[in-house]
Amino acid sequence: MTETSAFRTDRYELTMVDAAIQSGTAARECQFEAFARHLPSGRRYGIVAGTGRLLDLIRAFRFTDAELTWLRDNRVVREPTIAWLADYAFRGTIWGYREGEAYFPGSPLITVDGTFAECVILETLILSVLNYDSSVASAAARMVSVSLGRPLAEMGSRRTGEYSGVAAARAAYIAGFASTSNLEAGRSWGVPTMGTAAHSFTLLHDSEEDAFRAQIAAFGPATTLLVDTFDVAAGIELAVRVAGPALGSIRIDSGDLPTRVAEARSQLDSLGAVNTHITVTSDLDEFSIAALSASPVDAFGVGTSVVTGSGSPAAGMVYKLVAHRDDAGDWVPVAKTSPAKSSVGGRKRAVRRLDSAGIARAEVVLIGEDPADSTPPAEPSGRDRVLLVPLITDGVIDESYLGAAGTTRARAHHAAVMQELPIEAFRLGRGDPVIPTLYR
Repeated sequence: MTETSAFRTDRYELTMVDAAIQSGTAARECQFEAFARHLPSGRRYGIVAGTGRLLDLIRAFRFTDAELTWLRDNRVVREPTIAWLADYAFRGTIWGYREGEAYFPGSPLITVDGTFAECVILETLILSVLNYDSSVASAAARMVSVSLGRPLAEMGSRRTGEYSGVAAARAAYIAGFASTSNLEAGRSWGVPTMGTAAHSFTLLHDSEEDAFRAQIAAFGPATTLLVDTFDVAAGIELAVRVAGPALGSIRIDSGDLPTRVAEARSQLDSLGAVNTHITVTSDLDEFSIAALSASPVDAFGVGTSVVTGSGSPAAGMVYKLVAHRDDAGDWVPVAKTSPAKSSVGGRKRAVRRLDSAGIARAEVVLIGEDPADSTPPAEPSGRDRVLLVPLITDGVIDESYLGAAGTTRARAHHAAVMQELPIEAFRLGRGDPVIPTLYR
């Protein structure tokens, strides 16, 4: 990324820095923390996503002459702050949950150590990435869990912003989706891409048969033909007649899907197309996918629901100052105490408590401890897995979390994490978090 990300932020981040520089507190060593007070929509777990994107954006968080001139012309901050921003680069340390990890209320997903000024200025960026990407990944994980191993394609770019469409495709892939329709997600993050034709391609031609023949001529009989532009049964009969029994797949995008899918499977088999797959789309979410669990569906395409977090477009994460050093150099815990918006002060690290079978039983947040401490606390009744890993150390980013390789690594980690969750985590009905968060 060559574009600066410095203006993807709120004005008050810079005005806080401005006031802190004037008061002499800007250089005070602090720890900030990103966490969620609760899970959205009564869900039982959340999934962390966006870390790889965030690290790229932090690297690109620089104030060039263009940004500094705009700030000066619009009198946003004073000249001493302009000079400080001109030299800004994050030189602190960030620990975080690995991308693809499950999280729960109070999980310290990101801890940011450094001066007040260099940490607070990243607040908007950190929250905008983690809130959206984690919301998408959390919804996508629920869809994957009820798809019973059948592949899902992310197809929601037209239902969100042009930049968030790329982020959503990446987050859904980390959570287990097989592919995306978004080309930029393929180029930037290595997400497999897919897509053949929409209804407009059929309507372009003089007949449905002409459209099918044109598509097969271009892509071969293994392509996917969209059969519901006019009449599904007639479309299936025509598709098999034109492509032959080696037709790769049909797509159905409308109607009473359980009924239509059953009828389509029976018709395909009667026409000898026993290996032709059935893909369904049509405003699917985790509930409609679950309702199709007994149907002979081979693949799903999901759009609006996944890119909007299936009703929860933001994960509800916040970013709070939890500790700072005093004049004697000691760490002082600080916390917000407002009703319904309280936070838990103090430096923290976290472990996932597992039972003897390797199933998660609690999220244990250890208050007043250094996140760099990788020693699991003694617990004779089970095992503990350390959750925080170093993402940036003294300003140096761990490159293993970046790019297509980092995305693949996050996807693999997510798959392993899901094996740890209790079976109750995969119920779709509203409920409490599947494991408790314990503060020690």
